[in-house]
Amino acid sequence: MIEEIIARELGLKLKNVQNVVRLIDEGNTVPFIARYRKEETGSMEDIVIRELEQRLSYLRNLEEEKEKAIRLIDEEGKLTEELCAEIMKAETLQRVADLYRPFQKKRRTRATIAKEKGLAPLAQAITTESPTGDEFLQLADTFISEEKEVKTREEAIQFAMDIVAEEVSDDADIRETVKDILIKHGLIETKAVDEEEKSVYENYYDYNEPYNKIPSHRVLAINRGEKEKFLRVKLISERIDIIEKITIDLVKDRIKIPGNYKTLAVEDGLKRLLLPSVERELRTSLTEMAEEEAIKVFALNLKPLLMQPPLRDKRVLAIDPGFRTGCKLAVMDETGKLLDYKTIYPTEPKNDVEGSIKTMSALIKKYDVDVISIGNGTASRETEAVVAKMLGMLDKDVQYIITNEAGASIYSASDVGVAEFPDIDVSIRGAVSIGRRIQDPLSELVKIEPKHIGVGQYQHDLNQKKLEETLQGVVEDSVNAVGADLNTASVSLLRYIAGFSKKNSEEIVSYRDENGRFNNILELKKVKGIGPKTFEQAAGFLRIPDGEEPLDNTGVHPESYEAAKKLLEIDYDKKDRKALAEELEIGVETLEDIIQELEKPGRDIRDNLPPPILKSDVVKMEDLKEGMVLTGTVRNVVDFGAFVDIGIKTDGLVHISKLSNKFVKHPSEVVKVGDIIEVEIIEIDMGKDRIALRKVDK
Repeated sequence: MIEEIIARELGLKLKNVQNVVRLIDEGNTVPFIARYRKEETGSMEDIVIRELEQRLSYLRNLEEEKEKAIRLIDEEGKLTEELCAEIMKAETLQRVADLYRPFQKKRRTRATIAKEKGLAPLAQAITTESPTGDEFLQLADTFISEEKEVKTREEAIQFAMDIVAEEVSDDADIRETVKDILIKHGLIETKAVDEEEKSVYENYYDYNEPYNKIPSHRVLAINRGEKEKFLRVKLISERIDIIEKITIDLVKDRIKIPGNYKTLAVEDGLKRLLLPSVERELRTSLTEMAEEEAIKVFALNLKPLLMQPPLRDKRVLAIDPGFRTGCKLAVMDETGKLLDYKTIYPTEPKNDVEGSIKTMSALIKKYDVDVISIGNGTASRETEAVVAKMLGMLDKDVQYIITNEAGASIYSASDVGVAEFPDIDVSIRGAVSIGRRIQDPLSELVKIEPKHIGVGQYQHDLNQKKLEETLQGVVEDSVNAVGADLNTASVSLLRYIAGFSKKNSEEIVSYRDENGRFNNILELKKVKGIGPKTFEQAAGFLRIPDGEEPLDNTGVHPESYEAAKKLLEIDYDKKDRKALAEELEIGVETLEDIIQELEKPGRDIRDNLPPPILKSDVVKMEDLKEGMVLTGTVRNVVDFGAFVDIGIKTDGLVHISKLSNKFVKHPSEVVKVGDIIEVEIIEIDMGKDRIALRKVDK
C-alpha cells in the first residue's frame, strides 16, 4: 500500500517504486541505485530516489504511529471500530495526533482538576443525556462538596463546563474543521513591538497576508523578526464568528446543557483552548513548509556550485583580502600544492599599494602564475582594484576571478585544515582554500560543512537536522557523479563515495600511505573494513588513471567488466541495442552507459559546463548606466529572484518577474548557481547600493 501511495504521489510506475524500496531495504545507497540499477528503477534520477526515500520514511513512521495510537487507546478500553477505522485511514501524522489527543495523558488542566473533584458524571450528563433545566440544576446540586471544594451549584456547573470545553478542543473533527477554515481564510498579521525602533523588519510593522499565499521567504523573515522581538505575530480570521457558529453546530447534538451554558462551554473551549492550539499548530506547519522550501532552494543552489568546472593545469595566486590584518597570499602549483605565502597591506590603514604590487608581481614571476583568485569577503573590491592595476603593468597574460569564500575561515580552523597545514597560520589556510576552489571546486568544498558554503537563505533558522541530511545527500550525489581518484582523493572526498564511512576513507588513505598506490580496483578489498557490500557500492565511483586495468579509469562497474570487454571486440554501432544487451546478458540502460564510458574514458562531466568568467580589469558602480547589457555569474538563487555578480562590489538582483517573458513559478526554473547569463541594468540606486537587473533572453 505504501508503494502504491508513493507511485501515485510522485507519478512513478509501481513496479519501479517497489524495486527502489527493495533496493533501499537491502542496504544499497542512492548513488549506486541511480547509476547501476537503472533497469530496475526505470532510470530514476538520484534526486527522485531521495524524494522517494524521504516519503517512504514518513509513511512508514505514519503506520507505526497509527499502530501505537490504536494500541494505547485499546489498553484504556476505549477503542471503538469507528475510531480504529478513522485512525487507519489517516493520511498525516497530525491527523493521527488529533484522533489520539482525547486519550493522551495531559498535564494538569482545569478539566483534569474538575475530574479530580468528581465532576466527570455531570459533564457526561451534559454531553450524553438530556435533563430538563430543573433536573440539570438539581443534578448539579448533588456535586456540591466541602471536602472536594465545590462550594456552590455554579462552581459545579463551571467545573463540568471546563471538562466539556476541553472535549470540544480535543475533538478531532472540530479541530479539522477549524483548521480548514483558518487555512482558507486566515491571515498572518504582524505588528511592531515598538513602532519607533528602526530595524530591517519595518516592512512588517503593520502587515498581513493570507495564510495560504504567504511565500516561504516571508514566513522565515517574520519568524526571525518575532524571535528577535521586533514583531508580534498572530494568525487571525475575519470569519471567527463563522468558526464559532460551525463549532457550536458541530457539537449541538452532543452537548445539551440547558440555557446558555452550552454556548459558554463551547466558546470557552474554542477561544481559550482550541484556537490558540490550532494557531500554534498551523504556524508550525507553515514554518515547516517554509523550511522545506528553503532547504530545497539551498540544495538546488549547492549542486551547481559543487559541480563548477575546474580550472585545470593552472598555477594560482590566491588572495584572502583584509584591512587591518592585511591580505594573505598563497601560491599553489597545478595540483594545489602550496608553494609560497606572504602578507601584503594594499588597503586601509596602511595603503601600501606599491609594496603590495611589487610582492605580488615577484610571486607571479617566480612561480609562473596563471590566475589570481580573490576572495569575495571584506576588502575584496579594494583588493581587486590593486590587482587590476598590477595586471596592467605586467608583461605576462594573467587574469583574475572573484571567488566565493564562504566557509573558508571555518575550513582554516577545522581539524582537516590543521591536518593539511599544521605549521602555517590559520589565515593562510583560508587563502589556500580560496585558491584551490577554482582548481577543483568539488574537492575543496567537500572539506566544509555544506550549510557554511553560503548559497541558501535563512540557513541558520532552519531545522538543522533536515538541512544537514538534505545537503549531505547533494554532496554525495555530486561527488559520485564526478567520481574520485582512488590514489589521490582526500579523506574528505572519499567519505562521500557511495558506501564509504569516514572510517573507511581513513583506512584507505592509511593503506595508501603504507603500501603505495592502488594498481587496480580489486586491491581495495585488501583495505580493512571494505567488505563485499561496501566494495559493490563504491567501486564504480572510483578511478585509477594509468592502472593495470584500463576500465578502472571509467564509470563502468566491475560487475560489468566482462560485458565491456566483449563489447570492445565487436562493432557495436551496427548492432541492435536490445539484441546486443541480451547477447551480453545486461540491460539496455547499462549497455548505453558502458558505451558512453568506453567512448570517453576518464571523462569529467564538469567539463561540459560553462567555465568561470576570468577578468583583467575592474568595473566600478560609477561605470554603470541603465540600459547596459553585461555578462554575469549567478551567485545565489532565492525565492524572489537571483543575485548576479556583474563584476562590481554589489551583486545585482534579477527579480523573479524579470527572469523571463513567461510566468516563472520559481527562479530555479530559469537559472542556477554558476550560470553565465546576460543581464540588462534597469535601475541603479547609489544610495542603497542596489542594482536591479533583467535577464536578457538570447
